[in-house]
Amino acid sequence: MAGKSTSVDIGGRLRHLRMQHNLSQRELAKRTGVTNSTISLIESNASNPSVGALKRILDGIPIGMAEFFAFEPERPASAFYRSDELVEIGKGAISYRQVGKTLFGRSLQIVRECYQPGADTGKVSLVHDGEEGGIVLSGRLDVTVGDERRILGPGDAYYFESRRPHRFRCVGSLPCEVVSACTPPTF
Repeated sequence: MAGKSTSVDIGGRLRHLRMQHNLSQRELAKRTGVTNSTISLIESNASNPSVGALKRILDGIPIGMAEFFAFEPERPASAFYRSDELVEIGKGAISYRQVGKTLFGRSLQIVRECYQPGADTGKVSLVHDGEEGGIVLSGRLDVTVGDERRILGPGDAYYFESRRPHRFRCVGSLPCEVVSACTPPTF
């Protein structure tokens, strides 16, 4: 069933709880047998899950259905964030430091990314709903979007519909830093 829920933000709740438990969409998909793309669609409220699918996903966190629907995270009150208040949501050779602890109720995700030399988002291209863009602050970033590929340096930028398959890789001997934004927050 496609469409947006008007009464309960299922996608926002799921994304918030997944991130609160330090799980990537890919890790949650592995735990539950539900595809990564399905979780992405649910989190962006582009698809409403069946009760069975939602239960399988919640079992992977783990949280019960009643607790899931009763959960009401606090909405962020602060408009400003010091560097040490950015929340690390990445693992390994790529650091993703998100503005704000939670994205619940937000329609935009802002991230400071740092790719170590050779770091790559993976051989399988990323695909999800929304739009994303970023500006390279330092280093060199190899960006592939669909059939297009560019190596971007400091001051260069990208912006595209996230449904287009995409991949990022740091090239050269220096780390690459990027400030990016994604709407809806589906990362």
